[in-house]
Amino acid sequence: MNAVVEENLGVVTAVRGSVVDVRFNTRLPIVHTLLRTGGAREIAIEVLMQLDARHVRGIALTPTQGLVRGMAVLDSGAPLQAPVGPAILGRMFDVFGQVIDLLPPPEGVTWRSVHRAPPALRECVSDSAVFETGIKMIDVLTPLERGGKAGLFGGAGVGKTVLLTEMIHNMMGQHHGVSIFCGIGERCREGEELYRDMRDAKVLSNMVMLYGQMNEPPGSRFRIGHAALTMAEYFRDDEQKDVLLLIDNIFRFVQAGAEVSALIGQMPSRLGYQPTLSTELAALEERIADTVHGAITSIQAVYVPADDFTDPAAVHTFAHLSASIVLSRKRASEGLYPAIDPLQSSSKLATPAVIGERHYALAQQIRRTLAQYAELKDIIAMLGLEQLSSEDRKTVGRARRLERFLTQPFFSTEQFSGVTGKLVSLADALDGCERILNDEFKDYPESALYMIGSIADVPGIHE
Repeated sequence: MNAVVEENLGVVTAVRGSVVDVRFNTRLPIVHTLLRTGGAREIAIEVLMQLDARHVRGIALTPTQGLVRGMAVLDSGAPLQAPVGPAILGRMFDVFGQVIDLLPPPEGVTWRSVHRAPPALRECVSDSAVFETGIKMIDVLTPLERGGKAGLFGGAGVGKTVLLTEMIHNMMGQHHGVSIFCGIGERCREGEELYRDMRDAKVLSNMVMLYGQMNEPPGSRFRIGHAALTMAEYFRDDEQKDVLLLIDNIFRFVQAGAEVSALIGQMPSRLGYQPTLSTELAALEERIADTVHGAITSIQAVYVPADDFTDPAAVHTFAHLSASIVLSRKRASEGLYPAIDPLQSSSKLATPAVIGERHYALAQQIRRTLAQYAELKDIIAMLGLEQLSSEDRKTVGRARRLERFLTQPFFSTEQFSGVTGKLVSLADALDGCERILNDEFKDYPESALYMIGSIADVPGIHE
């Protein structure tokens, strides 16, 4: 055994930030092998390319302070690995599978490579089943798919993380599988808050949390998503459970990939992104699938740079999704939370064959009403509401009541708003929208429909 270790010793020949070149005189490590160096303060390096018969180039997954040329490097002979097993539930990990929740390491875990192939086509299932969230705006207008991928698109500060947190809370009541939260390039404060909130809500026992924080090197942020997928695949394939995978934020994965690409000297493509953007994103996204064993349903927050939806990161992410939930800064400024734009958001499941004729017809009628209101807003701003025809005034009244009914108080914001959170079934949400479209509430003030749960919560409705 010692002879093998000796055989795989190398020497650092160059250090450029997080990029490290290593010379091996005996045997060249294969791509994705993990190398270790640094003595007391261990530095982990993942091999990204073989430069020639003697040299490899790798990216450091840990800070490289103290690394110098001539330092000995040990070839571990294995890729980066993640722990799997029932013991990881309720715990919080970093990219190396080390616990970061100040508790003893879990016992009885096995380790698997984070580099795994997507499930074979013959194992995948293509049944389109709706995944209810308890959030009116999503369930009515942009239904999510079990085993599908949904994106939460929005700029900074419009409520992506709050919406993800609310979904975790709602899923725990009705979704009896496992939830995995993967924070890519997130603030440490957000991780600590989410951990505490989940513990207080008594749902941590069915969750695993992984974090590659903002301050960590790009290699670490780039690989944390793969580690989360490895854990999710274990629960899907070995335990045959349904898994809810929440990623916050997939743009930071793309950003980390761009940093790695630039550091190793690849020529950037459009807007400075890496030339391998679509391949790297697909390698992660294609592992999220519904198979004969179980389903991984993914909800991903996607930061949109400068609210520009033509940005390559947003465009390439769109291609993988079965539902796109677009958050609007304008709606957030009007106090319409969740600040989802109903006209920009879409779902591939919103067809009569999947959601049924009644739901589809109602969703179309809601969109049509809101679109007509959007067109009339300019006329109202210039001439006033009284200049509209009586029919248009009715449309505006319905649209404004629908907008307010589709707001919802969240459990995750109770401590800030003082309003008790509400979980609304799809049947109640559809019933409320149908009654508003039938003008049953035309004599009620718009404010009576704001921030309520089902339509039965309207003040004075039972009198």
